[in-house]
Amino acid sequence: MFDTDVIIIGAGASGLMCAIEAGKRGRKVLVLDHANKAGKKILMSGGGRCNFTNYSIEPSNYISHNPHFCKSALSRYTQWDFLALIGRYQIPFHERDHGQLFCNESAREILELLLAECRKAGVVVQLNTCIDSVERSADRFHLKTGNGNFSCQSLVVATGGLSIPKMGATPLGYKIAEQFGINVLPTCAGLVPFTLQPEDKEKFSALSGIAVPCVVSNNRQSFTENVLFTHRGLSGPAILQISSYWHAGEEVVINLLPQVNLETELKSKRQQKIKNKLKTILEGYLPKRLISSFLPEDLLERSLQDLSDKQVQRVADQFHNWTIKPNGTEGYRTAEVTSGGVDCDAVSSKTMESKQVPGLYFVGEVLDVTGWLGGYNFQWAWSSAWCAGQYC
Repeated sequence: MFDTDVIIIGAGASGLMCAIEAGKRGRKVLVLDHANKAGKKILMSGGGRCNFTNYSIEPSNYISHNPHFCKSALSRYTQWDFLALIGRYQIPFHERDHGQLFCNESAREILELLLAECRKAGVVVQLNTCIDSVERSADRFHLKTGNGNFSCQSLVVATGGLSIPKMGATPLGYKIAEQFGINVLPTCAGLVPFTLQPEDKEKFSALSGIAVPCVVSNNRQSFTENVLFTHRGLSGPAILQISSYWHAGEEVVINLLPQVNLETELKSKRQQKIKNKLKTILEGYLPKRLISSFLPEDLLERSLQDLSDKQVQRVADQFHNWTIKPNGTEGYRTAEVTSGGVDCDAVSSKTMESKQVPGLYFVGEVLDVTGWLGGYNFQWAWSSAWCAGQYC
């Protein structure tokens, strides 16, 4: 039996960050992971460049059954704190839209930073180790694994969610919570593309590869970003964002032309006696293939001068208020995050420790905290893990 102060299950962003902070306090820390490499999701994130945080982090960028839970951690370890760490390692980065921050070179630099900090703090990372069981007796936790048995005073669950199973995602963290009587809220895929109803898929599949700046909304939220048509349905940043606020059976409204008022534009051109076909005029605003998927050919071939006010209004409405009911999502296979998870009401927002099981901590994505697309989920990993690392 190998005995230590702290065992962290999961060698991802939150697990490594927590290990660093606990190690700095002089705690003897062991990180266990079933994968053959640490930080696999870090390496693939942001197209291999890792969108590691955002210049603008607010609690309103997160979804949780308990919307106040994330406030404490985000205020105590901020994006500026992580940027200071990046600065110490002189990792060059750049800003993209909406304050998103990416490595100039490779996500590997973030992982190497974390592993270097672990080494400095005396943390041991053991890979290829599957957890068979977790038990608790007196004030210690006992773990049985295929690579020996371990015991510890503090156990940190940093197992992530169910997203991207091919990267090794498992429900282990939720099972540990349930084993100890901790409530786990229903999980679903978040930040995920939509699939379309069969008739819509047939109608719009020819648009695969087209991306259009849009406003996508439902009755709870609205996002202004690109929408990408795919051969299965709809993707792109705006769709991924709204998917976290979408429930099965609901409609989504998409404004395909948010930068202009099409009705006003068309009426103005008609007053100017412009005699072009409707199709020719619309091609000045939107891709050809998209236009012909939304309007019948006989209408598109007509001169703008021949259209009534009502017809102009209907044409504009087609593009400004495209209402669609997704068939579903692509699920965990392509989801960036898992919504739901360990109930935040059962965990201290200051320490990330279970309120009912002393010494048991939960950090990162396993908790019911889901960030927006754009570095918010990494910041939650850093912040929640930092907090747990001060106490575990």
